[in-house]
Amino acid sequence: MTNSKMNNNRRDFLKKTALGLGAITIIPSHVIFAKPGSVAPSDKVNMAFCGIGNRGGQIFRTFMGTGMVNNVAMCDTDMGAKHTLRSIEAYPNVPRYQDFRKMFDEMGDQIDAVCVGTPDFSHFPITILAMSLGKHVYVEKPLTRTFQESELLMEAAKKYKVATQMGNQGHSDANYFQFKTWVKEGIIKDVTKITAHMNSARRWHGWDVNMKDFPKGQPIPETLDWDTWLGTAQHHNYHKDFINGQWRCWYDFGMGALGDWGAHIMDTAHEFLDLGLPYEIDPVYIEGHNPLFFPQSSTLDFKFPKRKGMPKCTITWYDGVNNQPKLPKGYGESKLDSNIPAASTGKIEKRKLNPGKIIYGKDLTFKGGSHGSTLEIIPREAAKEMNLPEVPKSPSNHFVNFVRACRGEEKTRSPFEVAAPLSQVFVLGTLAQRLNTKLKFDRETKQITNNKFANQLLVGTPPRKGWEEFYKL
Repeated sequence: MTNSKMNNNRRDFLKKTALGLGAITIIPSHVIFAKPGSVAPSDKVNMAFCGIGNRGGQIFRTFMGTGMVNNVAMCDTDMGAKHTLRSIEAYPNVPRYQDFRKMFDEMGDQIDAVCVGTPDFSHFPITILAMSLGKHVYVEKPLTRTFQESELLMEAAKKYKVATQMGNQGHSDANYFQFKTWVKEGIIKDVTKITAHMNSARRWHGWDVNMKDFPKGQPIPETLDWDTWLGTAQHHNYHKDFINGQWRCWYDFGMGALGDWGAHIMDTAHEFLDLGLPYEIDPVYIEGHNPLFFPQSSTLDFKFPKRKGMPKCTITWYDGVNNQPKLPKGYGESKLDSNIPAASTGKIEKRKLNPGKIIYGKDLTFKGGSHGSTLEIIPREAAKEMNLPEVPKSPSNHFVNFVRACRGEEKTRSPFEVAAPLSQVFVLGTLAQRLNTKLKFDRETKQITNNKFANQLLVGTPPRKGWEEFYKL
């Protein structure tokens, strides 16, 4: 068989399996549980990578480490910068692009799936274009920066019927299967209160909270395509505090501590307690409010109504180094998940209280960390006499799960139908931070009812001229 015919057969296979993603498919166990690296070259998924430095580079290397992916294109607005050189040097012969639109124009017929590891605000245009072209998509968390963009991606997932996965990798680890099992078996029940906390120092901590304007422009690095980096965002002059992770500091570009860590802390409770969207978001404490960048500390109450026999529930989010929640009796040691990826600026700092959650049920209280960390019942004595159910093992990590979904062998565990509403919760929280005001939200109409300006921000500012098309796909 010629290489051309073999590749055509592989693409036909991927397209056919993609059409059956919604169906129950019986796959031989030797395929489902195949070890990474055992996939025949002709059956590997042809993947393009948008964002190949910093966190995008970490995701890129993890996908390549599965042995189930062909790297067919690499795209980054800063080709040749220090943070992208490692990826470029590892694959010097793979086509490189600085504009994802050009990449799709020239290589669309050679791409099966796309990995989006770019700044929060730029997820949407890359993802929606890829989906409209029939490409499976893996998108780093949070899914989008605006409420409407998540809404559009949910609709696109139904329309284009491609495999989708948001990159909250703990959603394929032990915590996911434990939480799911403990809810099903009635161990976790009648939850009325959840505390979610992330108290490590952030990039914007210590900034002048009286800042009135964005920083003045600086010379654009020769390797950077600044216009494409801006994408749908309104024009800003280049500044080093907008790139390489610094974008997370600004409401215009990122989602702060909540968008960064919420998807690793609140995800399983949100899905398996069927929380959906809150009816009220209250910024009960804001320290260092500024309309341009995120607070030094914040406490947010997300209030969810009764649903499917479950009581009302409030998630209280804490961020800020010293803004830590009160811990219940018997809490014990705060553990740090060893699987947390290192930040682009170094390792996650271990603190007295590491990122995590406390879940208060009617009869039991649970503590947990972030990502894949499993829950403990506290105090420990409460669990001694309990006959806890067996929790199934994960058949695949988050990345292998996505690749297998592209091949029609598994369903993704964080598809847009699950990930988008979770991301919308974060959008509502960041709006409450930005405006420093309580927001009332109608879950049926998906509108903010007590603040017209906040309601307009669900859609966000209009896209920059020339980028409107992505909202019509």
